[in-house]
Amino acid sequence: MGLIVGNRGFFPDHLAKSGREEMLRVLTAAGIDVVALTPEQSKYGALETRDEVRRCAELFKKNRERINGIIVTLPNFGEERAIADALRFADLHVPVLIQATPDDPKKMTIAFRRDSFCGKMSACNNLKQYGIAYSLTSLHTVSPDSKDFQTDLAWFAAVCRVVNGLRDLRIGSIGARPAAFNTVRYSEKILESQGISVETVDLSEILGRIAKLKDTDSGVEGKMQDIRKYVTTKGIPEPALIKMAKLGFVIDDWMKSTDVKVSAVQCWTAMEEYFGVVPCTIMSMMSNNLIPSACEVDVCGTLSMHALALASETPSALLDWNNNYGDDPNKAVCFHCSNLPKHFFQDVRMDFQEIIAGTVGKENTFGTMVGRVKSGPMSFARFSTDDTAGAMRGYVGDGAFTNDSLNTFGGAGVVEIPRLQHLLHYICENGFEHHVAANFSTVAGAVHEAAVRYLGWQMYWHRN
Repeated sequence: MGLIVGNRGFFPDHLAKSGREEMLRVLTAAGIDVVALTPEQSKYGALETRDEVRRCAELFKKNRERINGIIVTLPNFGEERAIADALRFADLHVPVLIQATPDDPKKMTIAFRRDSFCGKMSACNNLKQYGIAYSLTSLHTVSPDSKDFQTDLAWFAAVCRVVNGLRDLRIGSIGARPAAFNTVRYSEKILESQGISVETVDLSEILGRIAKLKDTDSGVEGKMQDIRKYVTTKGIPEPALIKMAKLGFVIDDWMKSTDVKVSAVQCWTAMEEYFGVVPCTIMSMMSNNLIPSACEVDVCGTLSMHALALASETPSALLDWNNNYGDDPNKAVCFHCSNLPKHFFQDVRMDFQEIIAGTVGKENTFGTMVGRVKSGPMSFARFSTDDTAGAMRGYVGDGAFTNDSLNTFGGAGVVEIPRLQHLLHYICENGFEHHVAANFSTVAGAVHEAAVRYLGWQMYWHRN
């Protein structure tokens, strides 16, 4: 994080000195690398004069690759023009958090009064005039060493990870969209306008590379070991496992060579008919390693998974909003057949894909991840390209996976979301896809802030 310490000379400037030291202690304790002016570079390492503004901007520019976000701390009123100018001249375009330290009612004399309460409004006013996006702490004034600010800091770090992780992202689109899945169509051009590129590869090229591999190639054997360590393969034919290992090796190699970070893979039913396995386990392994992979070439679904994974630093899954759960209006069954990451299951095994098996035969559908989704807090998200409006849009929210009984196949869990019927109406009225990304976390607020405040996307936040 870059750190800007606000100061205004006719307020007690010793508060700028102690405020900077306090904030540095807090950020260091949180494991955050800090880029900030030193007391040798400006008075108390704070920001007030034009020369100090220039020094701060140059320092930030030199450390552009290190800085993922900027924290502005106001231990007193602060010089609002200096703060805005430093951010403008640095030109980093990263998230900015504005924090103001509260006054102590017992220390309201001229020697100790901060007026940060008021100064924060002036700082925000100037940033708005300059067209600089910024975020706010949950409380208007908050002490750096408080639990509330620790929560704010964790939230802001998640915002920074999402913003920086989605900018200049390369998504691998492996194979053609299945003909029956018009619902996952999207605009590459709209994504490109947001700095998100799609690298395509035909499924025939992937299968052609696989055909050149030997069962005994070191890369294939290495991937086979990875599969056996990842999930039990009892009852799975050895030829099917070899095919999975070759598929995984080729996809990994292609992604590395093209600098692709996440992927969406063709399935249903070309993979099964012409290669003889489902790609689910390979995709599950990638997602479990924080390299999200979505089925049915749902590129925007992968994008949604990635945003949640960036925010929480834990694996995401792509699920269907699939079934009602009895007559409870706030519960539903979320399901896939499945490529869910192992992180999602309370118990899991590799098996065959029961739905496709009826069409292409059981022997061609081994490789699914089957089991019950564990209980716990859940965040969900969906991004889409609105091709008519030429914009990005989406929705986010929080809920929970429950322990409610469920007897079905694939990877499935029961979700409970307050006002679920309102959300379902919103999804249908606005024509969103039946796929939704999910994550065991509570990060909807961070994803919403990143998407709306810094990326400029049109978002609905489903709240209790």
